[in-house]
Amino acid sequence: MSVASIKTICCIAGGGPAGIMLGFLLARAGVTVTVLEKHKDFLRDFRGDTVHPSTLEMMHELGLLDDFLKLPHSKVDHVSMQIGDDQVRIALVGLPTVCKFIAFMPQWDFLNFLAEHGKKYKTFDLRMSTEAMDLIQESGRVVGLRAKTNEGELEIHADLVVGCDGRHSTLRERAGFASDNLGAPMDVMWFRLERKDKDGEEIVGHIESGRMLVMLNRDAYWQCAFVIPKGSADAVKSRGIDRFRATIGEIVPFDVSDRLREIKSWDDVKLLTVAVDILRRWYKSGLIYIGDAAHAMSPIGGVGINLAVQDAVAAANILAEPLRLGKVTEETLAAIQRRREFPTRVTQRLQLTLQNRIIGPAMQGTGVRPKAPLVMKMMQWPLLRRIPGRVVALGVRPEHIRTPEIR
Repeated sequence: MSVASIKTICCIAGGGPAGIMLGFLLARAGVTVTVLEKHKDFLRDFRGDTVHPSTLEMMHELGLLDDFLKLPHSKVDHVSMQIGDDQVRIALVGLPTVCKFIAFMPQWDFLNFLAEHGKKYKTFDLRMSTEAMDLIQESGRVVGLRAKTNEGELEIHADLVVGCDGRHSTLRERAGFASDNLGAPMDVMWFRLERKDKDGEEIVGHIESGRMLVMLNRDAYWQCAFVIPKGSADAVKSRGIDRFRATIGEIVPFDVSDRLREIKSWDDVKLLTVAVDILRRWYKSGLIYIGDAAHAMSPIGGVGINLAVQDAVAAANILAEPLRLGKVTEETLAAIQRRREFPTRVTQRLQLTLQNRIIGPAMQGTGVRPKAPLVMKMMQWPLLRRIPGRVVALGVRPEHIRTPEIR
């Protein structure tokens, strides 16, 4: 089979939130960029779709917020969690942003929106059904990658390759980069239940001994996450779908008995294997990883998509001019890791604290009702209640659009 070859300035492997946002921002700044997405479209369910105020603020800075909010979405301005007998409420108050809410939006709509705006720039080349398979290296420097397409193999030569191909990154494996596995005591089983007006509108999280359920309001339905001990999916399935339905009915804080049959079979339940890790070094000459390819996040707080977008914005801010001038050095790439490693590690540490102190013990099923930690109770005090909302809404180090628009 013949091998085609093209040349670009920046080749981005992976069309998720980090890859599409970075590609859009670089093209907008006048950099010729090629984005590869292995699927034929973005239609994949149960992906990160909590768009936080930090990401909405970037849309505002780009002048795209009004059009973005015309897409189907739902809004929440607080998060509630029932931990045994304790109720914890995190309100998004006092935010220095235009939008003071979280928008729940299917990730495919988010990605299609950015892709369509990227296509307005002649320097933006999005190639669907194109999967990055290996790196091209010369004298220790990455100079491109090899991809698989429906027509055959494609070689893409580039001044810079950016790995955005997710937590199971093929390019990360090919480069042999070492990562630190920070551990996760849980996996998640996703499914849907019809939502009725009498249910209310809050995000409902409920933790009992041995069981945890999170329900995200998606207007017409609840997107449900049943949290299970790590590696126990087969055991849950072995007890049968009827027992699974009954367990969900027991833990949901309102009556859903008339809807449980919507879970017809295990085909309606999708497993997310949770991993939390981070690369020790994100780059080498001609190559850098960002987003989940650099650091897999826990689903706690729904921060993954927003952290990936912040990685992309920071990378674009640092890379745009060096890429235009052909002067990307390892120090340029090191600056991206320095900028984003600290907020990533702090966020992961917060997630691990919640996992290890609340979720992990609750999953052990000791029969003792879990309690909210004192620090979470303290965050309900008026003087402190802004803190958790700001962390969830903005992240540890919010990024802002610094790249110019060059047509």
